[in-house]
This record gives sequence, structure tokens and C-alpha cells, in this order.
Amino acid sequence: MKELGYFDGEFITLDTAKVRLEDRGYEFGDGIYEASRIYNGTSFALARHLERYRRSMRELQIPITDTDEEMIALHEELIQKSQIKNGTIYFQLTRGTAPRTHYFPEKMMPHLSMVIRESAVHSDWQENGIHASLEEDVRWLRCDIKTLNLLGNVLAKQSAHKKGYQEAILYRKEANLITEGSSSNFFLVKDGVLWTHPLNNLILKGVTRSIIVEKCAPKFDLTIVEKAFSPEFAYSAEEAFVTSTTLEVTPVTFINRHQIGNGEPGKVTRQLLQAYHEIIAQECSKK
Repeated sequence: MKELGYFDGEFITLDTAKVRLEDRGYEFGDGIYEASRIYNGTSFALARHLERYRRSMRELQIPITDTDEEMIALHEELIQKSQIKNGTIYFQLTRGTAPRTHYFPEKMMPHLSMVIRESAVHSDWQENGIHASLEEDVRWLRCDIKTLNLLGNVLAKQSAHKKGYQEAILYRKEANLITEGSSSNFFLVKDGVLWTHPLNNLILKGVTRSIIVEKCAPKFDLTIVEKAFSPEFAYSAEEAFVTSTTLEVTPVTFINRHQIGNGEPGKVTRQLLQAYHEIIAQECSKK
């Protein structure tokens, strides 16, 4: 097994220099990205990732110069060449290279890069839960686009890391409302009801979030409320958890010094995680 990269039609090692100095992704953060999960040598939920990838391209007016079939084939070739069975494929697209100017240059050809790495799921976090810090959400107002501009997320995650926590829960200070995690979507369970922030410009439409809402929660007849809530409301919840491609469904047992429920992963969280794992098993059975 080996880590492997891809850049504009060529499979490369990760130490190969390829980015040009006037790449707009390098100069402006003018680009988008996705990260898909591999289980048993098979990409999971790739169609959902590609759907969001295309939406991000359209929102940023980046020309679509490839097809979904080509992207699927590239994923499969990376898996085959690397022989990685369980890991992550990160792929990003920048608008292209041109002399630096703020407006979009004409006739741009996007740059596509990809990286495959072996990585394991934090099963210990899923079993025991994680601690999160509450951090002000200082990001721009188009968090629904999966762009390369992640400094707000990075600063929040670093603040949590310095405190010894595994994730940051973001909130808009002026409204005193929680949005999502620094690299995840955030859910809570209160009085048997599943709460999460509505899909709008303030959060990303997470792939795992969508699977939980559309496929997992209905199995248990859970009422789902997509409505913003305050940190104080979250502190009084019986359960809380975050979702993402890499975290899957991970319980949150503390936010700052506030214990959530009894301080242990809750029943609903465990049920949803099991249902999520069943969907993975169905889509990515061992070859």
C-alpha cells in the first residue's frame, strides 16, 4: 500500500512539485474540494460527493471540463494503483493559472489534484465520545460552498486542539446560535427529538448528515427538527453528536465544561451509528 497523488492527468508521488505560482487556488483560495471515504477498496457515497462537487463548481462559476464517469474512474484507478483498502481520497479543483487579477480571467482551464491516503476511523471516539469547545463562527457567509477558504475552520479547530478537545462547535455570536462543527455537522437529541441546523448558507450540506437525515433516522421513527438553537439549548440536551465523512457518527459528551446528558454516548447516537455502518456494509461489501 502506498500514498499516491494525481495532478492534471498524471499519477504522481506526493513529493512531486506541480502547483504553479500563479495558480488561483494558491493565490486566492479560488477553488473547491471534497474528501470521500474508502471501505474495503470501494468508494462510499461517491455520487453524493460528486453532486456537491458540481454544485460548488456552479456556485463559483468554475467551468465543468470533466464528467462524473471520469471522476469515478479516477477514484477507482487511485484505489487500484495504491492498493489502499481503507482510507480517504481528497480531491480539489482550482479555477486555473493566469496572471494575478481579482476578476475571473477568460478561457480558464481548471487544475484537478487528488491524494489517496490510508486512514482509520476513530472507533475509540465513537465508543467513548469526544469533548468539544464552543468557538465563535467567524467564517464568511457562504459556508454552503465547499471552498478552499478554511481559515475560520482551522482557527476554531486549533483553539479546540490547544484545549485538548477533538472538535470545535461553532456559533454565530450576534445571534447566539450554533451552526455546525469546524469540520462536521452537529446534532443533538432533546426529549427524543433530533435537532440540527437547517440547510442554508451558514452550514455545509454534509454527505453524512444527509444520510443520517434521509436514511438512518427514519428507521427509528425519529422526529427531525431542522432549526437553529442556542448553546444553552445544546447544554441541556440528552445527547449530542457530530457527523462527517471521516468521523462518521461520533458522540459529543462535553461542550467546554458542560456535560451532555449523563456524559456517555446515548442510545439514539448508537442506533444511528449502527444504521450508518449497515449502509456502509451494503455499499462497500468486501471484494
